[in-house]
Amino acid sequence: MDENLDGSGCQMNEKRWRKEPGARVEGFRDLDRSKVQAPGIARDPSGGFRLFYTGVGPGRPFPTCQGYILSAVSDDGLSFRPEPGIRLAPQPGVPHMSLRTLSPTLAPCEQGCWRMYFESRGPASLPTVICSAISTDMLHWKHEDGIRLQGFDGLGGPRYVVLPDGRARLFCCAEERGPDGERSKSVVSAVTSDGIHFELEPGYRKRDRQSENDAVGITAADVIAPVAAGDRWTMVYSAWQDVPPGTVVPIHPSEDRDSVAGEPTEDFAAASIASDLAGYRSRIFVAHSHDGLVWGPGECAIEGGGHESDDLDAVHAEDMSLMRIDGGGYRMYYAACDRHGNWRIASAVRKEGD
Repeated sequence: MDENLDGSGCQMNEKRWRKEPGARVEGFRDLDRSKVQAPGIARDPSGGFRLFYTGVGPGRPFPTCQGYILSAVSDDGLSFRPEPGIRLAPQPGVPHMSLRTLSPTLAPCEQGCWRMYFESRGPASLPTVICSAISTDMLHWKHEDGIRLQGFDGLGGPRYVVLPDGRARLFCCAEERGPDGERSKSVVSAVTSDGIHFELEPGYRKRDRQSENDAVGITAADVIAPVAAGDRWTMVYSAWQDVPPGTVVPIHPSEDRDSVAGEPTEDFAAASIASDLAGYRSRIFVAHSHDGLVWGPGECAIEGGGHESDDLDAVHAEDMSLMRIDGGGYRMYYAACDRHGNWRIASAVRKEGD
């Protein structure tokens, strides 16, 4: 077999991304012992970095809670120290935000404050939406009223990108369900001038189901906008490969539309991990564009060795967040799942000139 191919035919052309040893964050306390996912990296104005991520664990704030946003800090972007407490939790009294807050992305706003956009989930009968919160210190966050973006059969995995013209674009994954209930997740975008009001742009930025490697959908897409005229746009995105034919997949608890709203989900993490490990694979790809709207084909950048491998990201590599590093280049933080169902935050780096 060609050394650039894995068993499913995923060709590794974007080899400039090099995995870094070990985990950046892994769960060890009641708040995140069960699952650590969906990172969002930001520079701390006082120095160093703050990594926001979704945690799941027995220390959840209320019985039906399926996840919340935590944080960890680092001086060098590699060794992180988890911070106590929850940064942003679901609100049981708000239907579209009653169960889970996840996949944070940060943007600076006026008067030295920060705005966090995140995916918001209620019962499976309600579509996921994008909401926001605001903070002056990155530690204490206040939910902002209303929904920032909604549409399709649900929107998730937001990533905020400043455009060359001063506006901003929010890249999200749009869920669509066919008549037979089959789910599709493709990348769409919306633009804003004030950070509050977003307008969906026509069409899709990246469609799923273009190969067997994205047959189950795209879960997140982060984008590097061009710095100079003539530079290309770069999209880094994660996609799921379907299970082998005949595989019986347990229903993921967040997708169980027949469950009773408000019923305690004592084994949410265990049930979701069982679904994660049922035979699916996820990988991270890179695509390029000349205008940020029309994108070329993706090339595989990060993947693990499969269900028999001992890699941290053996089964899943997804939901990445990018940070420019000193000296040029980028570090990618991403959710990684090994063959035992342990979820961590891993990283890979691409230096200038690689």
